[in-house]
Amino acid sequence: MFFYLLLLFTLLPMTELVLLIKIGSHIGLLNAILIVIATGISGASLARWQGLTVIKEVQSQLSVGIMPKEEILDGIIILAGGLLLLTPGLITDFIGLVAIIPITRKWIKYLVKKKLARMIDEGRFQINRF
Repeated sequence: MFFYLLLLFTLLPMTELVLLIKIGSHIGLLNAILIVIATGISGASLARWQGLTVIKEVQSQLSVGIMPKEEILDGIIILAGGLLLLTPGLITDFIGLVAIIPITRKWIKYLVKKKLARMIDEGRFQINRF
């Protein structure tokens, strides 16, 4: 796990920087910076909108006594996408937008549920009940 985190916190920022330099050399530094700012602002507003939508769905399901399992997972994915949008860079902005858009979020949710099920089956993830 430490190795993956090391790669995440070293290779990703370096890759983001190289990509921004390459794009900046083609379209200009100011335009590259404006693209990063625009994707951050638009992504943050989309994350807010999607987050509020999920909160309303959770509240409506809880009001009728239904446990909102899918909506909670949606909220976690939207939160992760929003955090990625706050980090400067085009790669993280793209991944964050993919996590926030409902159509692609369904695909991510499917992959997360599949991974969690595999971890539970292998005994690497245990649910403790009090």
